[in-house]
Amino acid sequence: MEAAREFLLKRLRQIGLHEVRLLDGGGEPAVYGEWMGAPGKPTLLVYGHYDVQPADPLERWHTPPFEPVEIGDRLYGRGTSDVKASTTIALEAVAAYLAVEAACPVNIKVFLEGEEETGSPSLRAIVARHGTLLQADAVLSADGGRASATLPTINVGARGNAQLEVRLQSAHKDLHSGRYGGGVRNALHEMARLVASLHDQDGNVAVKGFNAGAEPLSASQRADTASFAYDEQAFFSSVGAASHGEAGYTARERITLRPALDVNGLWGGYTGPGGKTIVPCEAFAKMTARVVAGQDPGDVIRAVLGHLRSRCPADCTLDVVALHEGSPASTLDPSHPLVQSAGSVLQRECGRAPIHVRLGASVPVTALFKETLGIDTLMFGFNLPDEDVHAPNEFFRLSSIDAGLRGWVLLLATLAEQPRERFHAGGRAAAKASQV
Repeated sequence: MEAAREFLLKRLRQIGLHEVRLLDGGGEPAVYGEWMGAPGKPTLLVYGHYDVQPADPLERWHTPPFEPVEIGDRLYGRGTSDVKASTTIALEAVAAYLAVEAACPVNIKVFLEGEEETGSPSLRAIVARHGTLLQADAVLSADGGRASATLPTINVGARGNAQLEVRLQSAHKDLHSGRYGGGVRNALHEMARLVASLHDQDGNVAVKGFNAGAEPLSASQRADTASFAYDEQAFFSSVGAASHGEAGYTARERITLRPALDVNGLWGGYTGPGGKTIVPCEAFAKMTARVVAGQDPGDVIRAVLGHLRSRCPADCTLDVVALHEGSPASTLDPSHPLVQSAGSVLQRECGRAPIHVRLGASVPVTALFKETLGIDTLMFGFNLPDEDVHAPNEFFRLSSIDAGLRGWVLLLATLAEQPRERFHAGGRAAAKASQV
């Protein structure tokens, strides 16, 4: 992490940014730099993150995870897709403007976070301490990625998230299964029952209040989702899975437009080699909730906790190990100048109008910047969904570098033509006013 920060600080200074520094919020600091030489033009906060997921399991990697290796059109390595390559594309687009034209068409503030992969725990503190420095008209995020390799798409939102970890205890210590087996509760059995109760047999979430506040799907959302070329069978068969989940929605709608609850880890007892005849006294579970527009992630994850507590046997204890309220879902109005500018760029590059899509994943910074700085975020990354993000053998397509550089250069130039007031007028109202 420290080496990554030093690399970025050096590169930002090399390309000609000013005020290059670390912004501390109590955890891993963010990297900052700016170029403010375009008076009267919009100021864009360029967002990326330099942290990555752990490389485990290491034995499944075909190449060293922290050494970039080119194989064909792919660059392998942890973080290549999420999100080092797209972040580098954004930075080098700015660098190209400064190197070739000695100026950028817009004002730039670079903000590279170091805790995105852990839920951005220090982000709010960083913004609170450095809010004046981070003031801008809009955010361009290198995170988010493309939904398709063949169809142009614009991300107009993402689900929010929340996390919960619990510990169930059934006895003071592990017990000999010969002396106690069949006569006491087994912590793993009880945790398995609790976890199984979170969904019904058809995959619908069975937690009371889990869907509270979720806005109904609009006709335009369903139309946009239907217009996206999506081979459901191929999507699931490529990972050896089958479609399963909430009734009444397509798989694509479930993944991007509906709340979801998943158990991420379940463990306890003896997991080493060989056997050990015990009745485990404790069991653990980690789970995450994905929330949609209109939902409070804190309310949703507390509803999950309430469900577990209400079903925990009276002679067992259920303790919270960790509860993170996360961040709400984010939405960008299709009439926003960010969306319109990106749309014109992608139509020029791809020869057809882009489709509006939403991410099933979460990008906490979008909601937080809207809440704290009052500015909207456009996700304009160039990674693709099949690049094994968070998994062994993560990669990024080298061909996306050229596409990304062209896209970012054109987008910065297009945004320079937008009046600054349009970014702060709620998008739709501003668009109507400009048309009048």
